[in-house]
Amino acid sequence: MTAPAPAGSSNVSAIRDLLTPEAVRARCGEVFARGLEDGLPAFRIDLDRMKDATTRVVAEIRTHYPALDVPFHSRWRHFEFDGVDLWQQRVKQADLSGTDLTAAAGDLAIISVLLDAGAGADWTYLDQETGLRLGRSEGLALASLRLFEAGTLSADADDPLRADASALKALTAEQLGDAFQAGSNNPLVGLAQRAELLQRLGGAVEDRPEIFGRNGAARPGNLLATLADPPTGRSGVRARDILIAVLDGLMPVWPSPIRIGGIPLGDVGRHAAIVRQDDTDGIVPFHKLSQWLSYSLIEPLQHAGIKVEDLDGLTGLPEYRNGGLFVDTGVLTLKDPAAATAAHDPADALIVEWRALTVCLLDRIAEDVRTALGRDAKQLPLASVLQGGTWAAGRRIAAEKRAGGPPPIMIKSDATVF
Repeated sequence: MTAPAPAGSSNVSAIRDLLTPEAVRARCGEVFARGLEDGLPAFRIDLDRMKDATTRVVAEIRTHYPALDVPFHSRWRHFEFDGVDLWQQRVKQADLSGTDLTAAAGDLAIISVLLDAGAGADWTYLDQETGLRLGRSEGLALASLRLFEAGTLSADADDPLRADASALKALTAEQLGDAFQAGSNNPLVGLAQRAELLQRLGGAVEDRPEIFGRNGAARPGNLLATLADPPTGRSGVRARDILIAVLDGLMPVWPSPIRIGGIPLGDVGRHAAIVRQDDTDGIVPFHKLSQWLSYSLIEPLQHAGIKVEDLDGLTGLPEYRNGGLFVDTGVLTLKDPAAATAAHDPADALIVEWRALTVCLLDRIAEDVRTALGRDAKQLPLASVLQGGTWAAGRRIAAEKRAGGPPPIMIKSDATVF
């Protein structure tokens, strides 16, 4: 599958190229190169401080994965608590297998990742089955799993473990709020926007039967069946192809304030370090949520017997835990310290710059971590370094430095910021 080609644009090739992980690395690399010359407006880079960041990541991996068998950073990790895999437990109870299991896993991964934007510091979810009370990403994951299990997103009363386009389109904010235990005493940031995301997901799935239609049903998880049918001469799928398929099929779902010729570009920002002689001038792509989803689709494909190649074809995820690790260890420092006292819009040049630098630093720290642990990229792909890893180290140092563990730089969120 190739990146979608927007019709009617004089810059078709340039726009298509923005919808790839290669464009993320290349354009973020241009911002990084400017930073190495101390030519950025917001940040300075001190690579001598990478040793501390690497030491922290290595310590996290050795503590949590002493055998160095680090799984991928994906949504599936958030369904595992105290050695119990809640999703696999439900799969066994429902006796799911084969293509039914693959489609259900795809459904769950996609809706759960879509619901994973920042919940706010005041929201928690109390799980009746386990007694766990969790907030933030872990709470959102558990709440989304229970929503899925309840059959609220299914159009078939006899088959609750599915998400159908018609049920997604009919979902209300009230239904979602009830499922997520949201209310005046337990406020969830962007509840209405979350419901709208799932409604738009239903519309996008319904509109692309060639991607999401199988056996008379329109379901987001059918994307895996499409990916499992590789081009002639290929025995598997490359990780980059997962991202491109996600961007192709789900682009109408993402909030996309930056467009070219009316074509939405998804998770991109603008920065003066990017200079082009076409309509993509200044644009830096990230596709963070789409890549997080792509990482989360790798395991269901592997479980279905599909070989996924070139895992490091995807990039690191430019979000506040990974980015915070580099700020809190001094690899990145704000030129204006006062900027750390304000909350910034995701489109602000400072945030775009921070995210671009984070993408490049994650590639660098992955190499440093592998060297320290005596592993190569096949044994410890970037997806495992993130899991092992940078996200956990970012959260730990944030808790050491600030009460409650907020990031060093605050980003405004309405639950549609990824």
